Amino acid sequence: MIFVTGKLYWPETLPAPPLYPSLTEDVKCDVLIIGGGEAGALVSYYLKQHDVDVILVDKRRVSGGSSSANTGLLQICNDKTLTACIHSFGEKNGVRFYELTRQAVDELEKISEQLDQSPDYIRRDSLYYASEPADAKSLRTEYQLLKRFGFPVTYLERPDIEKRFSFSKAGAIYSKGDAELNPYKFANGVITHSVKKGMRVYENTEVVHQKVHDGGLLVYTKSGHTIKCRRAVFATGYEAQSMKRNANAVISSSFSIVTNQVEALTGWPHACLIWETARPYLYIRTCPEGRIIVGGLDEPLNDLQKKAASSLKKRDHLLAKIQELFPQIPMRAEYYWGATFVDTHDGLPLFGEQEGYPHCLFTLGYGGNGTVYSTIGAQIISDLITKGSHADADLFAFDRRKYASATV
Repeated sequence: MIFVTGKLYWPETLPAPPLYPSLTEDVKCDVLIIGGGEAGALVSYYLKQHDVDVILVDKRRVSGGSSSANTGLLQICNDKTLTACIHSFGEKNGVRFYELTRQAVDELEKISEQLDQSPDYIRRDSLYYASEPADAKSLRTEYQLLKRFGFPVTYLERPDIEKRFSFSKAGAIYSKGDAELNPYKFANGVITHSVKKGMRVYENTEVVHQKVHDGGLLVYTKSGHTIKCRRAVFATGYEAQSMKRNANAVISSSFSIVTNQVEALTGWPHACLIWETARPYLYIRTCPEGRIIVGGLDEPLNDLQKKAASSLKKRDHLLAKIQELFPQIPMRAEYYWGATFVDTHDGLPLFGEQEGYPHCLFTLGYGGNGTVYSTIGAQIISDLITKGSHADADLFAFDRRKYASATV
């Protein structure tokens, strides 16, 4: 399966990340985590809170997968609106999903404060604008629902937007309480934190097979060594689809650019996060270094050669989009990439057990709010292992009710 093409930005912000050995002997632990990105790192964080004996392996370098391509927006609101969530799952579950994302954004701040090196977690407001005038009606309905259930939102009419921003839109929801971070620094930092609490990490160690053994699992690596564990957690992102294809999963390509350092964000108050009602949508944030990140323009998954060519076109298209919004800010694309992206038909990520994989758990934070979802998933997975249950596990279970009638 294809992962990424182009030139990534985040790895250059941490030029000397921690290095870990590959596995060269047979080992054992209570829990094996497969995947060293944000999802795996967060599972390790919560398990080490309970002093669980954990080993983490990655077939690449730690954070060398999707965490190096993630744009690092952390939002309470999701690709699937609260209106649509309530329509699909009922008021209780729909609102609960949004409450969990709000809690996860807060939780990520607490975790970031514990790391040796700052992952550049910064609180931001968000602007969610109507891409077309016709979208303003449903946007106002969404605002009213968010407000009703206590989320920190304000509705902006066209004159309000024109007064604050350098562009004009028919309407927008302005939200408080969101954030941004550097996902590459974050994943590396969380793993370092867990290592200091006793976790063992093996890079360049690929898991190829597992079998039930002695009440748990015996996991085989490509190098011929084994890991004996009580439970295994697969935090492998899109690559989990090569193990077992989930009917609820939708695989596509997403594209991003990072601009040069700009002098001033004229017409862009408080460097807020920006996204829109169109699907696929444009999403925009800034970096502490003064750069701008723009992502979106998702399309069906192509082969690598087509993707490389498409990345160049999407680079130019994304740059044109941001320049339409902020024509007064001189900018150029200095980094760009296309990456494999997975969403779900019903708009919720996938956490928990899967049929045919005894003693295994999966944390698949599929969707445009992946870091936030992975935080929710890590807490659920940790509780399933250490306590045997979690109150919200059923909402994200792989065998949840048929998604076919869901509205995204």
